[in-house]
Amino acid sequence: MAYCTLADLIERYGEAELIQRADRDNDGSPDAAVVNRAIADASAEIDGYLATRYQLPLPTIPVILARIAGDMARYFLWQEQASEEVRRRYEDARRLLEAISSGKVSLGLPATLPAEQKPQLSVAAAKSGPAPLFGPDGMGEVY
Repeated sequence: MAYCTLADLIERYGEAELIQRADRDNDGSPDAAVVNRAIADASAEIDGYLATRYQLPLPTIPVILARIAGDMARYFLWQEQASEEVRRRYEDARRLLEAISSGKVSLGLPATLPAEQKPQLSVAAAKSGPAPLFGPDGMGEVY
């Protein structure tokens, strides 16, 4: 699921910047394939954080995720030439995703996965494994 669009990036950062970063065929407009790759990379990274807390795809895209996706896609477009501001905004976006993933920040959406998607550990799995090397009193006594 894409969390932003080419139009969103143009609105946030200006068409001139996107032409500078994504006009590979020199036709005076950003190449959709280049921009869409950056958006896809940003969306995949966002999904990695959200999947621990939310069922994907999300029913709606919160505004905060569109902003995060824009900052991340912009960073990916700049690649190794990112300015300090572009890099800082990307790092801020990642920290915000970490906070969302941990539950410190809410998207205002239900934060629980359906029961069939939650990882569950059976009693058999919890008790499987090699026998302990030491007894209940600590080291020395093997049982």
